[in-house]
Amino acid sequence: MDRSCFDLPFYGPEHRQLSDAIFDWASAMPGIDHHDTDAACRKLVAALGKAGFLRYCVPAEYGGALPELDSRSLCIARETLAYHDGLADFAFAMQGLGSGAITLSGSDEMKRRVLPKVASGEWIAAFALTEPEAGSDVGAMACDARLDGDHYVLNGEKTWISNGGIADVYCVFARTGEAPGTRGLSAFVVTPDMPGFEIAERLEVIAPHPLARLRFTDLKVPVGNRLGAAGEGFKIAMRTLDIFRSSVAAAATGFARRALDEGLAHARGRAMFGHTLADFQITQAKLGEMATDIDAAALLVARAAWKRDVQQQPTTREAAMAKMTATENAQRVIDAALQMHGGQGVRVGVKVESLYREIRALRIYEGATEVQKLIVARELLKQTGQRDEAGAA
Repeated sequence: MDRSCFDLPFYGPEHRQLSDAIFDWASAMPGIDHHDTDAACRKLVAALGKAGFLRYCVPAEYGGALPELDSRSLCIARETLAYHDGLADFAFAMQGLGSGAITLSGSDEMKRRVLPKVASGEWIAAFALTEPEAGSDVGAMACDARLDGDHYVLNGEKTWISNGGIADVYCVFARTGEAPGTRGLSAFVVTPDMPGFEIAERLEVIAPHPLARLRFTDLKVPVGNRLGAAGEGFKIAMRTLDIFRSSVAAAATGFARRALDEGLAHARGRAMFGHTLADFQITQAKLGEMATDIDAAALLVARAAWKRDVQQQPTTREAAMAKMTATENAQRVIDAALQMHGGQGVRVGVKVESLYREIRALRIYEGATEVQKLIVARELLKQTGQRDEAGAA
């Protein structure tokens, strides 16, 4: 795996050390049977916790490795894990995303109750935002939380929830009605032992990982389990996604790097017409495109993470650019690597075949490519409008 990008000025020596540690750990990790996805994820979370890597998903005060969440560390971890094992990347990512809202907006008591267990791998976390009729359009959310004394009564459904069915703690977003649309949403911590919590359906997808549709029926959530103030749910969700969206791009880059390495190895060893596949200019041209696509994505990831960590500025546009470019580029790189393998590339058990399945979902979740384009355009129009107003003044 080419990790020279971690030597760029966007990163410090501690980031390269983290990549080295995860790479060595993942290279030596005993094989885990992925056929039982739930069991595999539990084992991976436990192993990542034991190795100390989940500590990068929470702040130091609550068992974490650093004083606060560091986007560059999250990106490096995901890229390195994705290069080795897509399910390991998923297990790591969901510990951070699933608990991110608690890190950002939870009470001190809630943080102390949940985050150390997330960091150690004792608890598995989940982020429950999407609904059957509210995916990209969060303002269409119908799941309802009605205040009743010292509790909220939660009714409704969530779907496509990663870690659904195995999580110990869920960050759930629901409509509390302070205002129309996204301004009337709140966030809550829910555990599966609460009466009224139901796994309505387990969902099977192209690259298996734990997914479920959740149903809440008159589920009582203590007011103390609300994250932040009433009506702040959308802001909390977007702040959480802004931190982790660039890490999706990093994971895609990790998949692409593995595909390039698999393609290079196959091209060098595949005999054809008295030469190797790598001797043909058409192969060399494709390898050049693949390498350039990967580096372009890696630079956008580094910029987005660095801007948040070092400049401490909003990265809505930069994270959207990174996510859009890295996932689309990775799809092209992996497709090209599979094509180089010929018939062998579609054989189950060959690495490029599993990469082909792994990458497809990343172009959709945490905001589909089309949504990222709209986000970039909206931010661009906002910035140019502000400059025009300043010039007119």
